[in-house]
Amino acid sequence: MLLTGPCDKGEKMLKTWYSFLLCCLSLRLEANPGLKVRITQKGLDYGSRIGMELLKQAVLKETFPSWSGQESFSVVKVNYVISRLRINAVDFPETSASFIPGTGVSLSVAHASATISADWRMNTWLLKDQGGITVSISGLFIAVIFKVSRDSTGHLSMLLHNCQLSINSLKVKLNGGSSWIYSFLSGYLEKYIHAKLDKNLCLNIKYKVQLMDAQLKKHKVLSQIDAFAQIDYSLVSSPAVFKSHINLDLKGTVYPVGNHTEPPFVPAPFGLPNQGDSMLYLGVSSYFIKSASLAYYRAGVFNITISKELATTFNLNTALFKDFVPEIALSYVTACPVLLKLMATSPPAVSLNADRCILQITGCVEVFAVLPNSTTQYIFTGNLTASTRGNLTITKQKLIISLLLKRLQFSLLHSILGFPEISLVENFLSYALRSAVIPVINDKLGKGFPLLNLAHTTLTRPVIRMNQGHLVISTDVHYKREEGGDEDLHSHS
Repeated sequence: MLLTGPCDKGEKMLKTWYSFLLCCLSLRLEANPGLKVRITQKGLDYGSRIGMELLKQAVLKETFPSWSGQESFSVVKVNYVISRLRINAVDFPETSASFIPGTGVSLSVAHASATISADWRMNTWLLKDQGGITVSISGLFIAVIFKVSRDSTGHLSMLLHNCQLSINSLKVKLNGGSSWIYSFLSGYLEKYIHAKLDKNLCLNIKYKVQLMDAQLKKHKVLSQIDAFAQIDYSLVSSPAVFKSHINLDLKGTVYPVGNHTEPPFVPAPFGLPNQGDSMLYLGVSSYFIKSASLAYYRAGVFNITISKELATTFNLNTALFKDFVPEIALSYVTACPVLLKLMATSPPAVSLNADRCILQITGCVEVFAVLPNSTTQYIFTGNLTASTRGNLTITKQKLIISLLLKRLQFSLLHSILGFPEISLVENFLSYALRSAVIPVINDKLGKGFPLLNLAHTTLTRPVIRMNQGHLVISTDVHYKREEGGDEDLHSHS
């Protein structure tokens, strides 16, 4: 019989807690996303085309350092300097991009060409000479594979997984100088430049990819919506790469500014349609909207006070009661502004169904009259439940939600007067909510929820499809160059 002492029991307890923590960690790492982004082959093709155009512009603006060296020609030592190196023209006639399942993205360029010019200067103990150089490169082939993943902070990470390069032809033409120098320099430079490209082009691509990765790490995964809320766009898992598309699963939690307490609910799994007609598919779960509802509730956005000024603007006064509750209207000889204080007692309940989004707001309302001497007179208090329909639109990469009151239920708690029919009070409150309260809420929500952060890019012809528990936005994109040029996504379709 084995005896177990306190140390053995403590060790077992530690192992149990360790297993429990590992289990929790694995569950967290496999958390369902609140938002999904899918880039299709159509989107990749467009992105690579824009990327090639931007690369051309960058290459033509690139500056290169001078280089010097010494070579022996027969018994003569020649010192040379190559300066003012610049790329005059570049062409990528055949480019292709594809997804590599489980890895990332492949990009290849075939039959590329470039024209490079430079100045040369040389001297020996016998003479000095100088002139110009034109380098013509043709039949350039480059194939690279980028591996994508998620880093420990939830940022997208990218590295160069593979790079292949071949050059079919490289010719050097010299202008100026003596003929024997032409023969020496052109033959030497052809070999030298060819070797340099073979050695350094892939290394330079690797360096550029590292710079891109560093920029991705600096990209803020927490985006400010407005003065009330922020969205967490961090990746919850590494990108899933398939033959026809890549999926990005984002946390998609909305928090009140400065309060990152997790919501008391978790995202339910959902999927995107198996389609590739659009460049991008954006999946928005009910979790995302529920967390936004909770965040705005915690920030007090749904606590609305219709002040004297707003009441005047929206024409809310005691004279209106004659059409709803005559008993109140008769109590005021002069029409007085009506002040409303609405306080949400719980976060608005969110329901996403086919073709509709419903938000149900539950709260308490107090109604006052503002007398001519600017004092307020209490009229009544009650509980209400307002069922609103959320109209969803896309504007400038943002999801805009505007509320429309559909139904209202009211229960009276206290009043200075007796009301013969509560339904009459409901009618007044419905009018007040439609004309004053809902517009104030919509104004606060008006900045929208940023879906993407693509510089110089707009979403074109986005289509929103409502599903049970989530919605899907299918869209193409349009890139506009900084210089004012325009790259129309349909011009090459």
